[in-house]
Amino acid sequence: MASSSPPFPYETRLDILFPPLEVIDEKAVSASCRHKWYNQTLCQVNDSVVRMGVIEGEYHWHKHDRDDEFFWVVEGCLLIDLEDRTVELAPRQGFVVPKGIVHRTRAPRRTVILMVENAGIIPTGD
Repeated sequence: MASSSPPFPYETRLDILFPPLEVIDEKAVSASCRHKWYNQTLCQVNDSVVRMGVIEGEYHWHKHDRDDEFFWVVEGCLLIDLEDRTVELAPRQGFVVPKGIVHRTRAPRRTVILMVENAGIIPTGD
């Protein structure tokens, strides 16, 4: 019998919350979040999307074969584990994980991030 539970314990919303010509209020969206691991697509810019993540805990190890990922910390602390090191990002710092690189993101406490990635990316990895 097939399980009805999601394959990952993350709340991922790929719908575009804000259309063009509308003010994007990231703080209001993140403040209303009650999930430990939440992604919401805020807007689309050409072939890319800007996603907001509210995270606490760790994501699984994964990679994206065809897409780079950009992470920008708004508040909190983001750890990006790579195979050979861990990158720690504070507010107002960003980092690009190139396509094909195995990585895992973690946050020791509630952290708000923005991500820029291809609109067709599979957030959980290829």
